[in-house]
Parts: sequence; structure tokens; C-alpha cells
Amino acid sequence: MRELVGVVKEYGSRPVLRGVDLAVAAGEVVGVLGTNGSGKSTLLRILAGISRPSSGTTSGRPRTGYVPDRFPARQRMSALAYLCHLGRISGLPAAEARRRAGAWLERFALAGGPDTPLRDLSKGNAQKVGLVQALLPEPDLLVLDEPWSGLDAATRAVLTEVVGEAAAAGTAVVFTDHRPDFVQSTATRSHRLVDGRLQLLDAEVSTCRILLRGGEDADWAGRPGVVAARRDGDVELEVAVAERESLLLEAIRRGCAVIAVDSRAGRR
Repeated sequence: MRELVGVVKEYGSRPVLRGVDLAVAAGEVVGVLGTNGSGKSTLLRILAGISRPSSGTTSGRPRTGYVPDRFPARQRMSALAYLCHLGRISGLPAAEARRRAGAWLERFALAGGPDTPLRDLSKGNAQKVGLVQALLPEPDLLVLDEPWSGLDAATRAVLTEVVGEAAAAGTAVVFTDHRPDFVQSTATRSHRLVDGRLQLLDAEVSTCRILLRGGEDADWAGRPGVVAARRDGDVELEVAVAERESLLLEAIRRGCAVIAVDSRAGRR
């Protein structure tokens, strides 16, 4: 269906994705958890074919519906006219595009009705139109960037139903969200994006504790491999073991005294 192998994405000299492998098959619902700035949106744009990786390979060209994290709705067209236009671009006959758009807008209960201009819609209602434009062509792959954000409770429930129905019909679905419990309960497979790397949400990741004293100030929380950073006089870091040596070297270069390095293992 769609596969990424060793995908790297850089903006200038800043790496956002670091060797991501992800294969998505028909009927799967894949959830991706991550903090703001973790690279979730970048990953989804590459999956949707909107952005190209700096290196690595992508394969598969499914018919794709994509909902960005912010749907651009500042337009004079009505919701229905806009969707009919997109439906025709995707190859649907005008009458079929209008029928599908109207049915989806009714199911998502668009406030103000289908003739409401896009620029008059609230964020939540603009999101509904964004969802409909992705569903119109009956895609083989549905890529959703935090799609539940901004929706009212009733519409969130409808969207969860729609995702389940799409998967049952053979559509592959990939979505991002920031709620671990929700991702795990909604997806058939869950991942976490950390430091540009994708890992199974339930995977055990070995970490260690590093205690530093003195030296130059640094944004330790933003360093690759740092799971948690606390400052109370001394600086206490919880870091992935794989990044331990590079972080210790940086700390020493900054004049920090390494007070302790304790091994531990935890779910991350």
C-alpha cells in the first residue's frame, strides 16, 4: 500500500526525521503520537506524497485523502461549492461530487449548512470540510493530522466511527494525536515519534539517569535522546542509552561535572 524506508527529512541543517521506516497496509489504522515539533506533520506530508524526503525511499501510490493540521478555509466559496470543485478535480462527475459532499456534510452536521461560505466557518466546522474533502474520492489511504482537534464531542464520535468504517472497507488510515490512551484505543498499531525516530508505542526503551552540576547553561530538554530534564540546582536528565555518550561528551565540553550516571529501563 504505502512504505517508507530509511526516510530522512532535513530543513537546512536541522534533521526532523531520522531514518524512519513505516509500512502501512490496507485496512490498518496506524496512530502516531508525538509532541509539538516532533516531526509528525512532516511525516504525514511525506506519507501523503505532498513532501519529498531528503533521503530514503517511498513506495506505493495509493489514492490518498489528506487532512492537514490546519485546514485553509479563508475563501469566498461555499462549503458545498468548494467540495464539488475538488470532487471534479479528483475525477468525479459533478452530480456524484455534489451527492457525496452533501451526504458527508450532513453526517458531520456542518453548522450553517452546505451553503455557508468557508470564510464564515469556525475552526471546528472548517475542520469538518477538511475531512469531507479527504473522504470525497473514497481514498485507499487516509492521512489525518490531529483530525479530532477542534471538533465538538458529537463530531469526534462521528469521526471515530468513520475511521473504523474506512478501515473495515480496506482503506489504510494513518493519524496523529497527542493522547496516548486514545491513540492506542483507536489504532490497530501505535507509534511514538521521538527525536525524529519512530518507535512502537509499547516498546521498551532503555534509558539512564545523568546528574550534572555547574558548567554552561544548555537547553537539555531539546537535545536528541533526552526524555526528561529537571533542574533543581543540579541538572537531572533521563536519556536514551543510545545517546548517552554524546550527551556526556557535550556536558563535559560545557564544563559540567558529571555527578552520577545510573542505568534504568522504562516504557517510552
